[in-house]
Amino acid sequence: MRAIRETRQVCTFPESLLISIWQDQIRDRTDLVTEEGEPITVIYPGRLNRDQGADLLDAVIATSQGVKKGDIEVHVKSSSWWAHRHHHDPAYNRVILQVVFWHDSDEAAMLQSRSRIPTLAVHKYLPHPAGACAYPTHRPTNALLPCKLTSERRDTSRLTAFMDRAGSHRFLAKAAAFQADLARTEVAQSLYQGIMAALGYTKNKDPFSELARRLPLSTLESTISPGVSKSECLARQQALLLGTAGLLPSQCLNWQPGKHEQWINKLEEMWTSVPRAGAMSENDWHFTRVRPSNYPARRIAAMSYLVYRFRGKGLLTEVIHPLKETTVTGGKQALESIFLVTADGYWANHVDTIMPSRQRIPTLIGSARAADIVVNVLLPFTFAWSQLTRQPDLARKSVELYQGYPRLAVNVVERHMCHQLRLSGDLVNSARRQQGLIHIYKTLCSQGQCHCCPLNPGRNQL
Repeated sequence: MRAIRETRQVCTFPESLLISIWQDQIRDRTDLVTEEGEPITVIYPGRLNRDQGADLLDAVIATSQGVKKGDIEVHVKSSSWWAHRHHHDPAYNRVILQVVFWHDSDEAAMLQSRSRIPTLAVHKYLPHPAGACAYPTHRPTNALLPCKLTSERRDTSRLTAFMDRAGSHRFLAKAAAFQADLARTEVAQSLYQGIMAALGYTKNKDPFSELARRLPLSTLESTISPGVSKSECLARQQALLLGTAGLLPSQCLNWQPGKHEQWINKLEEMWTSVPRAGAMSENDWHFTRVRPSNYPARRIAAMSYLVYRFRGKGLLTEVIHPLKETTVTGGKQALESIFLVTADGYWANHVDTIMPSRQRIPTLIGSARAADIVVNVLLPFTFAWSQLTRQPDLARKSVELYQGYPRLAVNVVERHMCHQLRLSGDLVNSARRQQGLIHIYKTLCSQGQCHCCPLNPGRNQL
C-alpha cells in the first residue's frame, strides 16, 4: 500500500499517458488479473477514440467466461468512473474493461445497462509505479501486435494485394446485403434506404435507416404532382421528412413558441395537416462532435432535393442510367454528380430547423459525401441488382468502376490501420484499398482474429 500511497501523492498525469503505458508495457503480459480476481488476456487493445464514449474502441479480451469484445475505458483512479457519471451514460454500455493506474473504489464499475465490468489496476505491473510520471508521453505504438512486428520485413506488393482482396470482399459483402434486402423490399426502396443510411455517416446511420423505413420513397414521390412548383414539392417533402424525424422546432425538447423563418413556419403548417403517428424523437439523433454543416436536418433536406431531381423516371432509373452510360475511366465525375446537391434558400444559411449558420454553406451534399455514396451504395447495389436481373455486363462494369475508383476522404478507421500497419499514404491509393483496410479491421482486428490474419508471421503469408 505504501507504493500506491506514494504514487497518489506525486503522480498526476493525463489519461493519454496511461493509455501509452497500457499499449506499450501492460497489454501484452500473460499474468494480468483484474481487481475482481479474473485472469484476462488482451487479444486486441482497441483503437483510440477521439469522440464521445470510451477511450479505446473495439478491443478484444479473453476471460474465463470466454472472449469479450467491446470498449475499454481508461482512468487514473477507478473512482473516476463514478465521478464522471459513466454509470448513467449509455455511450459506455459497450465497455468490457476499465483500466486504471490505481484502484480506489470499493464498488465494481457499473454500466447504465446495470451490468458490472471488471477493473484492471496497472500499477501492479510496473517495476517502479511511483516513477510512472517520468514515462515519456507519446502516441501509443501497438508495437507488439504481430502485424507490427513484421512491418519491416513485409513484401509491399503482397501487402497491397491483400488490401485489394479485402476491399473486394467488402464490396461483395455489401452487395450480398443488398441482395438479401432486395428479396424482401421493392427495388427503388432498397436503393433509397441505402442512400439515406449513407447520408447519416457513422453516427446517424441507424436513425437515417429508421427514417427511411418509416417514410417510404413512394410516400415522398406521391407529393410531386404535375403543375406544382419545385418550391412547393420540396416543402411537402421536407415537412414529411423532418416531421417524421422529429426535428421540426415544435418537436424539440427545448422548443418555445416564437418567431421562426418563413420556410420553417411553412413546414410546420404542412406537418400539422398530415397524419403524424410514428414520428421519431430528437433524442434518436446524434449531434455531439458532428460538424454543423453535416447536421441531420441538412442531410434530410438533401434527400428531398434528390427525390425531386429524379421525379421524371424515378430514383432507380435516374441513378442507374448514368452508370450504364459512363465509361470506366471517366466514371468518377459523372457518378458523383448524381448525388451532388447545392444549397439554396433557407438551407444555404442554416444548419438545422432553428439555428442559422455564421457563414453561407454552399452544399447539402458535397463531392466527398457523393463519392462515399457511389462507392458504398451505388456500385454494390448495382452489382446486386444486375445479378438478380441477369445483366452480367452491368455487374461487370460496377466491379470495374469500384476497382478503379480513386481514394476517398480518410476516415478514422483507415487512419488507425495505417498507423497500426505502418503504411504510407501512397500505398493506400484507391477506394478499394481504403475499403480493404476497413474490412481487415472489422473482420480480423476487432474480432480478435490475429491468428487468422495473413499479416501474422506465424501464418507465413506475407
